[in-house]
Amino acid sequence: MKKIFFTAALLSLALSLVHPVCAQPDQASPAPRSGTEEAALTSIYKIGVGDVLDIRLLNSSTPRSTLYTVVEGGSIDLAIVGGPIAVAGLTAEQVQALLIAELKRRAVEQDARVSVTVRQYASHSVVITGIVNSPGMKFLRREAVPLYVIMAEAQARSDAARVSIIRQGGATVIVDLLEDPEALNFQVRHGDLISVSVKPQEFYYIAGRINHPGQKVFQSGITLLQAILAAGGLKRQNENLVEVSRERGDGRLATTQFKLKEIKAGKIQDPRLQPGDRIEVVR
Repeated sequence: MKKIFFTAALLSLALSLVHPVCAQPDQASPAPRSGTEEAALTSIYKIGVGDVLDIRLLNSSTPRSTLYTVVEGGSIDLAIVGGPIAVAGLTAEQVQALLIAELKRRAVEQDARVSVTVRQYASHSVVITGIVNSPGMKFLRREAVPLYVIMAEAQARSDAARVSIIRQGGATVIVDLLEDPEALNFQVRHGDLISVSVKPQEFYYIAGRINHPGQKVFQSGITLLQAILAAGGLKRQNENLVEVSRERGDGRLATTQFKLKEIKAGKIQDPRLQPGDRIEVVR
């Protein structure tokens, strides 16, 4: 079984995009978006309730507290602009532009220079459980982050093979890390519940003129000839016709016949099996 390793560089990226605590999720995730919109979400962060903003008036000589918490309702109380101002759903850059415009409107500062950054991230989170060394809630520093970032931050075990992502208001997504390494790029969003597990055991079935028929553990990449050998081989060496039945998308079986002599002679390819295949040595 392949193993999953996360390099120091990957962990560094993870730390820049998530912040871990142990808690429970609070809000629902947004509605599904297109691939282009999904990719854009990895480069922005929209402020939400609980976030702590660091707001500094760069050309002011008056010392002021620079930290402001976004309270219920999505606002911060900034005395210099006359009281509460709504910031939820805006980026730090948008809040900065909003404050500059408000200071000019109130004639407080015509040449205002304002800096707005997020000091503490608290409004965007996911929860990860399963075979990880650091389970729990992870706070995101973007609207969406790739799955590998969360996996690195949670310190997934080397035998991690399958990830279930439950998205509120959407279908559960199952990604197979062994069969599809690109699945690690799946975009995780606020509210997602992530469960990491080992790959469940799968089987194929072999019967007919075979020495040890029955249910066999499926191994990725196994071929028809290998399956026959794993079942003790043919009862008689002149057995030649084998049927492989495979379940189709509609639940019905599709059966294909193979001649073992043609496979051994290299005339046709030794077919790879799939989990659930039924093999019968006919004659």
